[in-house]
Amino acid sequence: MTTQTILPVDAEHLSELSQRSGEPGWLKESRLKALELAASLTLPRLEKTKLDRWNLNTYGTYKASQAFTALNEAPASIAALIKGQEAGSLIIQRNSEVVYTRLAPELVEQGVIFTDLQTAVKEHGDLVQRYLHKAVQPDEHSIAALHAALWSGGIFLYIPKNVIVSTPIQAVLLTDDAEAVFVPHILIVAEANSSVTYVDNYVSDKTEAGLHNGAVEVFVGAGAKVQFASVHQLGEDTTDVTYRRAVVENDGIIDWIVGEMNYGNTASDTKSVLKGNGSSSNAKIIAVGSGAQKLNYTTQAQHFGRNTPSNMITRAVMRDSATSIINGITKIEKGATRADGQQTEKVLMLSPKARGDANPILLIDEDDVTAGHAASVGQVNPEQVYYLMSRGISKHDAETLVIYGFLAPVVSQIPLEGLRKQLQSLVERKLGQ
Repeated sequence: MTTQTILPVDAEHLSELSQRSGEPGWLKESRLKALELAASLTLPRLEKTKLDRWNLNTYGTYKASQAFTALNEAPASIAALIKGQEAGSLIIQRNSEVVYTRLAPELVEQGVIFTDLQTAVKEHGDLVQRYLHKAVQPDEHSIAALHAALWSGGIFLYIPKNVIVSTPIQAVLLTDDAEAVFVPHILIVAEANSSVTYVDNYVSDKTEAGLHNGAVEVFVGAGAKVQFASVHQLGEDTTDVTYRRAVVENDGIIDWIVGEMNYGNTASDTKSVLKGNGSSSNAKIIAVGSGAQKLNYTTQAQHFGRNTPSNMITRAVMRDSATSIINGITKIEKGATRADGQQTEKVLMLSPKARGDANPILLIDEDDVTAGHAASVGQVNPEQVYYLMSRGISKHDAETLVIYGFLAPVVSQIPLEGLRKQLQSLVERKLGQ
């Protein structure tokens, strides 16, 4: 792909913005270097997806948002998501800035850090610098470089050694101003033998064209466990490109739960790097496409350590004229003996105009391993519908039951009841039920 990258900002303006925000020198230099990289890099190459035809230039500019201290002051568009969270740990980002932050007092006492990333680089600079852009690196492609140059707001979550956080830590990220840049960066660090569940929601409330260029970096220490859940429900006006990466040390665990419920074009890449011996990864992805959406979802597990199991399950339902490319990539490196990589990708099409493509890929450089894959693309089985109708169920309800049965292997395994119910509700809404 040779399309030249259009820079949404020049180096002088970016430098001034960084200085005005009081950022440390190392971060300003990081941003400027990333901007320079972006000018020379190409778009990422996605299977059967022409990103150069997508809206990838509508970044907007950095705009301040009014902070608030009480949740009843939050925008009405996110009221349902934050209901009952007054005593919880919650961050809300609105467009370019975080506008609300609360960390439960008992977690503060245990040394947990939960704040916006722009504050973290000032108050915990050495810690942030150690991890920022180490998993999703700016030189991967132009989108990653522009993210590293332009990110604002964002989340920094740090769990100290041996700390177990029993209640989910949550974030809501809202874009409702098309002129404001929306490039949040999520950085999570879980030290050895710690445990945490993080849940976020991405929401839009506008009608003008916009772009979300997002990145997630998760670092899982030895014996630690991170459960990362994310639901994207951005509107038709917003193009969503998100790269997620986890680096997992010895005996660490990363669990991904992702609900792709956007209405606009979407590309996401969720990857686990199983660096340590005994590290493991589970990824559950559920997606529903509608209208004329173009969707590309990639899930990856890269095994370096020995005795490293990974499991990836993706279920996608396509209606109307939506199209989806579902990729699963298991890469077992030389020396990763007794690794076990399993993956399943399935696409269900509800319309003759809908299209789906499932691509399981196994790349294995070690002999003493186990790996497997399964993939399928197809329409609703008419025999299943007919059987249900013969039991007195209407055709509409029969098709609905078949769809829910198709999604059940993913939805039923989601351990968070609230998230499970939310995804079920979003699926119903996207399917027009």
